[in-house]
Amino acid sequence: MTAKPILFVANVDENDLEGQSELVQKVRAKAAAAGADVVCVCAKLEAEIAELDEPDRTEMLQSVGLAEPALNQIARATYRTLGLQSYFTAGEKEVRAWPVPIGATGPQAAGVIHSDFERGFIRVEVYSLEDLETYKSEKEIRQAGKLRVEGKQYVMQDGDICHFLFNV
Repeated sequence: MTAKPILFVANVDENDLEGQSELVQKVRAKAAAAGADVVCVCAKLEAEIAELDEPDRTEMLQSVGLAEPALNQIARATYRTLGLQSYFTAGEKEVRAWPVPIGATGPQAAGVIHSDFERGFIRVEVYSLEDLETYKSEKEIRQAGKLRVEGKQYVMQDGDICHFLFNV
């Protein structure tokens, strides 16, 4: 158990969303000693938020001074704790996120989809979400020269949007 990464999640009161209470401070000290992160969650508030539709959810989060639901924070902290990041594949039918270890190369990332992709890896075409927001389509990204072609040594970056070229 002690060799496994740990993430502490502290259930806090609605009046202590920042987790400043004495009990949470004890959890923070224990986490620091273990080299772990702490995420504070008010389960009661999160349950209420989860039942709301999007506009009301946003309004309620803002009214209590939160930028996002705690589940988002827990997911990011879990990824950090496990040493993971995500890249995306996007097509006409679906967009999908794929988890990979931080530092994974293009072929290793392709192997997450299918072992044949890793074995026959030729190259990966990569662009960023920022490029997609700016240029609105992959076609426009290509025309603007923002689509990068990377080889076997490319180290994947969190949030890359990829097309893998392979031959088996």
